[in-house]
Amino acid sequence: MAAVKNGFDLAAVMQGQYGDMLVTGIELTLKLAMGSWLLAMVLALLLVIIRLSEKRIAVALVSVYVSYHRNVPTLIQLMMWYFAIPTLLPEALQDWINNQNAEFIFSMMALGLCQAAYFSEDIRSGLRAIPAGQTEASRALGMSYIKSMRLIILPQGMRNALPSLINHTVLLFKNTSLAMVIGVAELTYVTREIENMTFRTFEIYMVASVVYLFFSLLLMGGGAWVAKRFQRAMAR
Repeated sequence: MAAVKNGFDLAAVMQGQYGDMLVTGIELTLKLAMGSWLLAMVLALLLVIIRLSEKRIAVALVSVYVSYHRNVPTLIQLMMWYFAIPTLLPEALQDWINNQNAEFIFSMMALGLCQAAYFSEDIRSGLRAIPAGQTEASRALGMSYIKSMRLIILPQGMRNALPSLINHTVLLFKNTSLAMVIGVAELTYVTREIENMTFRTFEIYMVASVVYLFFSLLLMGGGAWVAKRFQRAMAR
């Protein structure tokens, strides 16, 4: 068994093939985070619209969906999508998905569907904070339900929900690390591989920590900038 190397050597885990592996891992992490976020946001808006429809069966189904994804660990959901759900698909479809990077596709689906439950609750809370008079006034001006939602209600609801949405976006970014358990070669997976090859445990995990911290702070800073823009726009 190889001995653990002594001394601090950051360059040992950032040059040559290891540097390339890190770059590839970061790129895949960002792609996974962005794909999952887009899926989550689109689905969250749909879930909110269904809940606002006040149709009992539809609202009940959305409530079940939200409860499941908020109370079952994300790791279990990832494993369910990768190991269990494919067994229900036709063999031809399974083969096609396997040829299209199944690990990435299923991890994006699992993370996006899970995060949609949180996003929908954030947006719904933001909408509930808007006085009922806003909706009544917009309808009195002759606006349709869709137009009043698009121009009056939803922008205010999104502004109210922004702090929670930012926090859950950062959480989604960090949860991409869970995809390593099903073989997605994102940053955490690559970090473990480099550690196994170099035995530079402290160095490589320090690099990974700094990368996650950098992008998390970047997301929080970007969210703060968007919040300020929202406030200025609404103040006009």
